[in-house]
Amino acid sequence: MQKCLIQNTTSEEIAKFVLQFIKDNNISIYNEKTGKGLFRHIVIKVGIKTNEIMCILVVNGNQIPKENELVSKLIQKYPNIKTIVKNINTKNTNVILGKENINIYGDGYIKDILGDYTFKISPLSFYQVNPIQAEKLYNIGVQAVKITKNDIVFDLYCGIGTISLFMAKYAKKVYGVEIVEQAIEDANENAKLNNIDNAEFIAGDTEIVLDDLINNKNIIPDVVMVDPPRKGLDNKSIDNILKIKPDRFVYISCNPATLIRDLAKFEDIYEIKEIQPVDMFPFTSHVECVTVLYLK
Repeated sequence: MQKCLIQNTTSEEIAKFVLQFIKDNNISIYNEKTGKGLFRHIVIKVGIKTNEIMCILVVNGNQIPKENELVSKLIQKYPNIKTIVKNINTKNTNVILGKENINIYGDGYIKDILGDYTFKISPLSFYQVNPIQAEKLYNIGVQAVKITKNDIVFDLYCGIGTISLFMAKYAKKVYGVEIVEQAIEDANENAKLNNIDNAEFIAGDTEIVLDDLINNKNIIPDVVMVDPPRKGLDNKSIDNILKIKPDRFVYISCNPATLIRDLAKFEDIYEIKEIQPVDMFPFTSHVECVTVLYLK
């Protein structure tokens, strides 16, 4: 495929450049059926406001032939590349990134600006693919629940803390929860970077951490914000939210099917005030939805 209309054009150029290098040097390509071959993926992250670029080379092994040559050619041709990371993924899986990252150029992260905040982005941490619309999405969510200085907020599936920091400005305290440890490290650094001291980030399975915060630490939120993956919320988290009955509840979803399934479990106790679609993925059929619920 030569042209992708929804891909960042620089990302596309860099990917083609790496692909040409692979061809020119007869480097093997991974075959999912046999599990053999070296190069699996080229992942490129771009800071839209900072123009900083991260290039992640995902390989089934430890060594890339002519690695130094590839690195020097890339940074010479694309000076905005701030870091190049070799990601080791030797598992027989269709998951793109493995757990191990080796920085082969730069310090392994880039920064971007969203709203009034600067965010540090690492290879394994999630950052919305469309930051321009993400800013709109987060502002809709934050404004819709009218957070006040007396409010304790839970942000579940918080990633690198983007929406948590948007909310921290208005809240008494924000607790962010995320299963990816690298994302939580980034979230803590992002809080420091933006001089925010009323946000606390916890690494772990949302289901378990939520249970612990509520039932062991007796921290009861006034507002709960969730932004789960496509599979939606698990039943334990739904039960816990229903048990503590926060005044306001915001559900950001990238999958209308699981959103509707989950909302059905809340509608006896909550009034669904609005569902606002946000076109995060132009030229595709997908939308992200912000749903605002108030306790009846």
